[in-house]
Amino acid sequence: MREETKEKTAPPGTQEGGSARNPLGSKPVRGLLFRFAVPSIIAMLVGSLYNIVDQFFIGRSVGELGNAATNISFPLSISCIAIALLFGIGGASAFNISMGKGEPGKAVVYLGNAASMLFGCGLVLCLLTLLFLEPLLCFFGSPDNVLGYARTYTGIVALGFPFLILATGGGHLIRADGRPKISMLCNLAGALINVVLDAFFVFGFHMGMAGAAAATIVGQMISAVMTVYFLRRCRTVSILRKHLKIQRGAVLRIMSLGTAPFSNQVAMMLVQIVMNKSLKYYGSISAYGEAIPIACAGIITKVNQVFLAFIIGISQGLQPITSFNYGARQYGRVREAYRTAVTWGFFIALAAFCMFQFAPRQIISIFGNGSEEYYGFAVRYFHIYLFCTFINFLQPISSNFFTSIGKPRRGTFLSLTRQILFLLPLLLLLPRWLGMEGIMYAGPIADASAGLAAILMVGQELRRKEYQEMQKKAVPGD
Repeated sequence: MREETKEKTAPPGTQEGGSARNPLGSKPVRGLLFRFAVPSIIAMLVGSLYNIVDQFFIGRSVGELGNAATNISFPLSISCIAIALLFGIGGASAFNISMGKGEPGKAVVYLGNAASMLFGCGLVLCLLTLLFLEPLLCFFGSPDNVLGYARTYTGIVALGFPFLILATGGGHLIRADGRPKISMLCNLAGALINVVLDAFFVFGFHMGMAGAAAATIVGQMISAVMTVYFLRRCRTVSILRKHLKIQRGAVLRIMSLGTAPFSNQVAMMLVQIVMNKSLKYYGSISAYGEAIPIACAGIITKVNQVFLAFIIGISQGLQPITSFNYGARQYGRVREAYRTAVTWGFFIALAAFCMFQFAPRQIISIFGNGSEEYYGFAVRYFHIYLFCTFINFLQPISSNFFTSIGKPRRGTFLSLTRQILFLLPLLLLLPRWLGMEGIMYAGPIADASAGLAAILMVGQELRRKEYQEMQKKAVPGD
């Protein structure tokens, strides 16, 4: 980073009357949310595209066992996203809150420390994965006939972990700097390269699992290089080398604000591991066998990620708006932004629900052919496990909302409701009585319960702020 460049000054917060000069504090909320959410959605879709594209090419060239292998390695991909969100969302929230308070000198430290932690943690995860590759895959629930495919794919993909984490988390930092389109561009470039190389490596050179993995890490490397380039050229501050030096207080603050999305991803990873093991066990004593349930569930999980990309993109677009205005004490704009976000989320969730319920066979057919048992399991899994998709927008948006207003404990608790508090116990208990059906019914029960928890917690928060504002207006001169 540039050593001699002076730090730029950013618009101060309301303490100095500066929120009116910052678009986050003055422009119409709906327009701001659209401006920030659309690039975030595209960036999230691009992230989902990495998995979807690999699944498509592997399904068409290798088949069911290849699809099962990508699902076995999926917990490691979730780990990467968890680290990216811990320091990406955490760093972005800390940065925007500080900017809203008129403290650009403190804000830039959060930006630099977040970038350093992203790449450093990626290196550590890469080394641990390569050192313990086969034991990890077995722990994740790999059947014997899938292990070889999973070992080939994961051994190559692991080399890209530092770049994936830096590109994903760095995108949040660029977005916090007020450049959501640049963040989108960084992710989009890598994904498009991945698509092109997948076609060449898998179909052209017949490289199978290794080709899909190689295409993935090349795309991630290019995204990471672009992310570093644009972080060096921030618009509101200048990141110097001294800001990259780890400061304990800054890292702890970043981690506290990033704990909610991080915890949600870690919970997803744990649930994925339990899910794989349960599908393997109950599949082995059913007509489907071990591989079909794992392969189908993996595809459906990644298809569902496309829907969640829209929801999480909205929640990420909401973050800089709520963080800045909360720091500037413009609580009315905070409420308006949240309500707009959940309204958009509802209509997207409703559209996804209709697709999952009325076109499941068409969706699963995109990823290759299979037996009638394969299609039968996939259609039933879509119908049951994703039945409550129409309410599954509330928990992600609400969890990130609490993080963005500097209340990470509430955000963390809410982020854990679906995966840990509800879904994990249900996955362990229901199959004991219902077998494979119990795994499927655990999904909608957890979704509905998490949605209800989000309604109660956010409703309480919004009512509290409305009451505080009324009390201030009632006190003359306050």
